[in-house]
Amino acid sequence: MMNVVLVHGAGGTPVTWTEVAPAVRAAGHHVVPVTNPMTSLEDDVAHTAAAIRELRAPVVLVGHSYGGAVITNAGREPGVKALVYVAAFAPDEGETVNGIVERYPPAEVSKFMRRGPDGEWSSEHTEEYYAEIAWDLAPEQRAAWDGESREVSNLIYTQPTGTPAWRTLPSWYLIAADDKTLRPEIQWDMAARAGMTIEEIEGSHFTPRVHPAAVAALIEKAVAA
Repeated sequence: MMNVVLVHGAGGTPVTWTEVAPAVRAAGHHVVPVTNPMTSLEDDVAHTAAAIRELRAPVVLVGHSYGGAVITNAGREPGVKALVYVAAFAPDEGETVNGIVERYPPAEVSKFMRRGPDGEWSSEHTEEYYAEIAWDLAPEQRAAWDGESREVSNLIYTQPTGTPAWRTLPSWYLIAADDKTLRPEIQWDMAARAGMTIEEIEGSHFTPRVHPAAVAALIEKAVAA
């Protein structure tokens, strides 16, 4: 049995893994979806690391979107054996999430991002948002995303990464080919730079909800290796 720790992205909760978690459990693994505070990258890494330390090794860490930045750092915990990135950030040492995206043209989602009075971020889920950014989410999944969405501190995007765990751990990356939130070319560049095993699938940024079988299959490959 493997411990599989699932880390959601910015603004999310374990609802991200609603369809993935049962498939991973059915394969005989212990699944732990974390709910990070999103007050800073450091806080989220510490929270995820604490969850890892409560488990008996070995652990496979899985991150979606911003959750990739979290597992890149939390993966330094003893007992972590592999990393799986799902349309996720994979920063190098000293990089920030903001610093990565600012090297590329803005993603389409940027027009729907709103900033609060204290610098916090949230996304505006209008009909236009769903038509352009999350067109492949079913109506009930859209309602779930609306219900779970939380504001996030700017510190999750601006605090730098330490030594990335992907330098020493086997890592897999599932690229969302039609992603309007994290541009596919950014995903390709990060995954190739890290020497990860890369797979690609059609669809939006919401890969864990739209293609749960593909995500679960990639996790199983990491477990098997």
